[in-house]
Amino acid sequence: MIRYRKFGRVELNVTDLARARRYYEEVVGLQFVASGAAGEVLLRCDHDHHNVVLHEAPSAGLRVAGFALEDEAQFAPLRERLGQAGLDVQDVPAALCARHMQQRAVRVFEPLVGAVIEFYLPLADAARPFQPSVARIQRLGHVVFNTPQPKEAIAFWRDVLNFRVSDAVGEMVTFMRVWPNPWHHGIGIAKSGSHSLHHVNYMVSEIDDIGRALSRLRKAQSPVVFGPGRHPASESVFLYFLDPDGLTMEYSFGMEAFPEEHAREARELPLRPEWLDAWGSERDPRCFTGAGPNAAAELVSEAA
Repeated sequence: MIRYRKFGRVELNVTDLARARRYYEEVVGLQFVASGAAGEVLLRCDHDHHNVVLHEAPSAGLRVAGFALEDEAQFAPLRERLGQAGLDVQDVPAALCARHMQQRAVRVFEPLVGAVIEFYLPLADAARPFQPSVARIQRLGHVVFNTPQPKEAIAFWRDVLNFRVSDAVGEMVTFMRVWPNPWHHGIGIAKSGSHSLHHVNYMVSEIDDIGRALSRLRKAQSPVVFGPGRHPASESVFLYFLDPDGLTMEYSFGMEAFPEEHAREARELPLRPEWLDAWGSERDPRCFTGAGPNAAAELVSEAA
């Protein structure tokens, strides 16, 4: 069985790199690490070398979602399963791994969620203290994909990649753990008419971080599009907002944690407002729509 550490990195396309860097540093609260060889901006929100990479592009959207494997031994079964599923797995070049402080990484284009997915092993000496600024972010929490093929995508991530289903809310969204990481979900699969980014989540350490964010987002004229509220499925207090390109981001506080063994059974929850937000807030129509398509499959071969 393939074992993971966490959802650990995300690369985003943005239309104005300087504007996006200011926003993610000053409003979201990420820490600048470095600029890459092609001008991309590396940012962090935990002890890893970086967690978020911003690339300037004609349209905004998800570029890469990255999942940290537990150890080197996970690459062989991962490659075998992906190959049996008919996907072309490409090794990330050693030079790029070195810039990203990774021992090893592979990428694949996953057509069911329509996104480039990276599986990597971080360098052991990459750890250093994260310095919180405007928000006490603990970690990159999860990524949710919009897809027209949710049932097939859920089956793939469960049966091929060994993620575990925690809960589903009707046919709208299914939450999956990056097993054996304990958090309720590291990814979500959301039903949509197109492939795009649903949202990216940052887990914060105090509920006050949610409250303070409201004032900060308003001052920055960054639209709050859902919340504050509480998701009954994961028990998280949440706040969704839009970045300058209209991509949906989320702060959340608190989340159900699962044991590795003898975890409770996944639930199929009814698609009703109270199962989306126990506090009854209304969702802005711009929430979760994504600003543009995910990066194309050609990005895999470019990285390789």
